[in-house]
Amino acid sequence: MILTVTPNPSLDRTYELPGLVRGAVLRAAADRVDPGGKGVNVSRAVAAAGHRTVAVAPLGGPEGALLARLLGEHGIEAAGVEIAGSTRVNITLVEPDGTLTKVNATGPDITAAEAEDLLEAVRTRSADADWIACCGSLPRGLPPEWYAELVARSHRAGARIALDTSGAALTAALRERPDVIKPNAQELAEAVGRPLATVGDAVKAAAELRELGAGSVLASLGADGQLLVEASGTYFGSARVESVRSNVGAGDASLAGFLAAGGAGPAALAAAVAHGAAAVQLPGSVMPTPADIDMSVVVTTSDVPLDRALTESAP
Repeated sequence: MILTVTPNPSLDRTYELPGLVRGAVLRAAADRVDPGGKGVNVSRAVAAAGHRTVAVAPLGGPEGALLARLLGEHGIEAAGVEIAGSTRVNITLVEPDGTLTKVNATGPDITAAEAEDLLEAVRTRSADADWIACCGSLPRGLPPEWYAELVARSHRAGARIALDTSGAALTAALRERPDVIKPNAQELAEAVGRPLATVGDAVKAAAELRELGAGSVLASLGADGQLLVEASGTYFGSARVESVRSNVGAGDASLAGFLAAGGAGPAALAAAVAHGAAAVQLPGSVMPTPADIDMSVVVTTSDVPLDRALTESAP
């Protein structure tokens, strides 16, 4: 079982528009609402692959109640922690040419008591977890050290931790030695305080984060591929993708594939690449099912192309 923790979940409402015109009254051609947040997306990908997953998240107001219901409809066990504030609602506007305009709400202010309730909810459900995936930014009220405390408590309970966050929250958590961290190229550069121009630069940056406490680093380099730096070695993976429909949630699908495949070694990296490649070919934040996964398009190797330039737009 994979347990996910999403401190700032959301309802993600998407409107498809014939065109985006400022100041006009627009009529959507279609709309949908999905459970959102990085950890929630990991749970959605795990559930889509047919595995058991439990999602821990603060839920408040009618928005939180709807989020819990939607999680259940996706086959996810919702371990909601009741909060006084309301779960945020994010808006995505999609134009016919694929252009996305996103409006992300800040989210509720979490009290100290609610923060402790979240930590306790993770502890009480960690015994059956093969992995705990802690994902996303921290909402108001949670200090950068909150993830560090979560990693420490989870390790004391004997659980393995995968952490997907950035900035001060990532830096603070490294001292507690998370088993896996999953930055993208921009987050990796931010963590080491310098730009990364090549895959070799990314390898060096990942090695530095391992020296600071990360057990292994699974780095998404966008269209360039994915990089895994761990105790057993350094591996690089890429996939052939015919067309990209949406990259929303692709990194979360990759993490789900990586953890479901064991969370270590080139086979897990190949699963991560395959899940990410499948996700970008699906609309919106739809997560791939086993029928969408094509391992034949994936290439993984320990011969890392150190001189390959990273594309400027790699997310």
